Amino acid sequence: MALRIFEQRYVRMIKNACSSNSGFVICMLNSNGDKSNNSHIFPTGTHCSVVDFDVLQDGFLGVTVEGMHCVSIDTISTETDGLRIGECNKVEPWGCDVDLELLHPMNKRLEEIFDKYPEISSLYNELKFNDPIWVINRWIELLPVGAKQKQYFLEQQDCTKVIKYLNELIE
Repeated sequence: MALRIFEQRYVRMIKNACSSNSGFVICMLNSNGDKSNNSHIFPTGTHCSVVDFDVLQDGFLGVTVEGMHCVSIDTISTETDGLRIGECNKVEPWGCDVDLELLHPMNKRLEEIFDKYPEISSLYNELKFNDPIWVINRWIELLPVGAKQKQYFLEQQDCTKVIKYLNELIE
């Protein structure tokens, strides 16, 4: 994912992530949450590492990040500049011993979308249409559903419910 960083708190976050090789977490926002107690941040996020960075033509920082794994966020504090810092724990990947045939036509429809919209395809270094977890996660990203529904899918212990939902939607 390509990010355009312009707020000083996020510039600081990127510097810290690069200097300590620690990465940072990207989260979805809960429009019904309260910013004063940080409940506007959903509890499942993606731990990202910085792959590349550059100064953009407008002077802002361009950063390319790669999602490494999901995390659960237990507590969040807000620093004086507004940067939020959370206590995070790695979430083990879904159990998904699914035969590739169960993904049909889900993987083929995704491939069609990526062919039709090269700007989406360009977001990924490698396209893995034969990898069930990769296909499911790309659909979760693309689905026109709210963050609450996406969080529900991400919090499942296996991919069964997500596959059922996607198959019903796509067929």
